[in-house]
Amino acid sequence: MGLPPFPSPPKSPFEPPTLLYRLSTSPLHFALQAIHSILTTLRGAPFPAPSSPIRIVCISDTHTHKPPLPPGDILIHAGDLTNQGSISELQAQLDWLSSQPHAHVVAIAGNHDSYFDPSSRRAADKGLSLDFKRVKYLQHSGVTLTFPAHADRKLTIHGAPQIPACGGQEMAFQYERGDDAWSGTLPADVDVLVTHTPPKFHLDLPVGLGCEFLGREVWRVRPRLHVFGHVHGGRGREVVFWGRGQEAFERLCAAEGVWSWVGMTPWVDVARVLVHGLLGIAWSRVWGAEEDASVMVNAGVVDWRTRLRYGAQVVEI
Repeated sequence: MGLPPFPSPPKSPFEPPTLLYRLSTSPLHFALQAIHSILTTLRGAPFPAPSSPIRIVCISDTHTHKPPLPPGDILIHAGDLTNQGSISELQAQLDWLSSQPHAHVVAIAGNHDSYFDPSSRRAADKGLSLDFKRVKYLQHSGVTLTFPAHADRKLTIHGAPQIPACGGQEMAFQYERGDDAWSGTLPADVDVLVTHTPPKFHLDLPVGLGCEFLGREVWRVRPRLHVFGHVHGGRGREVVFWGRGQEAFERLCAAEGVWSWVGMTPWVDVARVLVHGLLGIAWSRVWGAEEDASVMVNAGVVDWRTRLRYGAQVVEI
């Protein structure tokens, strides 16, 4: 009787690995992420609930699909509305978004929405234009929205589409992985950040398909909500409490190989994750919700094979 077969690796970097594969190849990272997730959950709400919360409906990577959407005050689409990025595909998605009952609709482009990037625009679409109707399209730009139904509260939203390169010239807004396309590009007063790529180590699968430079920018501006997509298999949401424990956690996520865990340095970071997590739980239980935190949402609605599988995610802030 031979040994059982070793768990198969994912067929694509964008395919989520199986639990068995993660346990067999990266047990320390798996345990670290599980512990960090439990500690973060026990800390409770990231900020006090407002008296009149604004309901934000988040979607991404519809790829021409039109899933049913829940009610809300604002609908945000974080890119990849289409498959080919043609005028016809985009207009159909814009028409669908504009028909929704939400008071505001905001969208950015993704790498599949090639029309929006002149360098990837199809020859057949050159010289043609889109009718955005009610959709507020953001491309390295922002908008401040007012909500009369919520005591005239305002939200400042900023959107940016660029991603680390993952395809050919037909893909839009790509930059070489390792290049810095983010530093100093985001306003400091943003409430809701919408990007297509995730920041590195945040809902971007264990291989870390997000961008480290976007991660640094998010650390700087710390929006209340960050909506993204692109990495379909990373779909979900998480709360990030900005502080030394989170810094230590991200350093450990960047450690590669068993040898990176040798010595005192990584274990000091493990201790920081545990201590700051436990202190955060105690603080939140005594003083209530914390302010220096963000909600991150990977709002993809399709799986890694681009099949419609999920619904919208709703965040109230």
